[in-house]
This record gives sequence, C-alpha cells and structure tokens, in this order.
Amino acid sequence: MGKESNEEIESGANRNGESRRNRPTTEESYGIPDHEDGLLSWAFVREKMAGDETYWVTTTLPDGRPHARPVWGVWVDDTFHCGGGDKTRWMRNLALNPEIVVHRESGTEVVIIEGTAERIEEPKSELAERLDLAYEGKYGIQHGTPFFAVRPETVLAWSDYPGDATRWEFD
Repeated sequence: MGKESNEEIESGANRNGESRRNRPTTEESYGIPDHEDGLLSWAFVREKMAGDETYWVTTTLPDGRPHARPVWGVWVDDTFHCGGGDKTRWMRNLALNPEIVVHRESGTEVVIIEGTAERIEEPKSELAERLDLAYEGKYGIQHGTPFFAVRPETVLAWSDYPGDATRWEFD
C-alpha cells in the first residue's frame, strides 16, 4: 500500500473510496460530543482490524432475521476479508443478500463495519495470493477461495466512549 497523507489517514480515505469522518448520531443522553475534537484516526481502525484473530459477522437469514457468528479474517488493502464453506449458513445468506456487519470481539475498543460483501473466486489472482499469505502469517494455514471483501459503507469506532466515538461514511 502506498504512503497516505495525514489527511487521508484521518479521514479514512483508502482503497474503499472517499469518506466523511464525523460523529455518530444517537439520542442526546449518550453524551456524544457535538464537536470534532477527539475523533479517532483511520489508523485506529487499521490497527485494530489487522491485529485481531476472531471477528463477529452478522448476515441476514432468508426470512429477514439476523444471523451472527465468529469468523477468522484478514485486513488487507484497508479491507476486511473472510471466507467459509459454501454450504455454511452465513455463506448461503451472503449469496442471497451481500449486506454484512463485521465487529471486533472487543466491546471497549470497538470497530464496527457495515457494508457489502463482494465474492472473490479467482484462486490465481494477485489478491487471492496476498490473502492466502496473510492467512498463513496469521493462522498458519492458507484459506483458498472463495473470499469475501467487505466494502464499508459505514464504520463506527471508539475506545473511550463517548468522547472519541467516530463514524466514517463512504461514498
């Protein structure tokens, strides 16, 4: 990945497109500041997502109910990548509806990615090779295709709630 300017790191601009960094909106009693002092940088998201072993993903069942489960994954090119067997419930859910939420295991140093999963099937692609290398470095095994790249639409993060609660909205 190339060098990013401080502005790109702060705003969350990356291979996923341009973003707007601001505060999440919720009811006033939660105490989220109405100023931008203390917003987290994209480097926080990058560091936390790259360092974890297990993540929680939520997909949608055919009847509209949520389906949550833990998965392994890797953070490559500022994008979360994961995969599984085609006959698993969550993979069948993604085949019908690619909307997905990814959450770190931590409830105190939080990163939540809401987005769309894009299936990557070409096993000989440069990206698939880099994903396998990342899996091997992290878990001691290669994953193999298919992978899903989770393209963020909204990312929420905080480590000292509510003071640093930050939202990125991607175009």
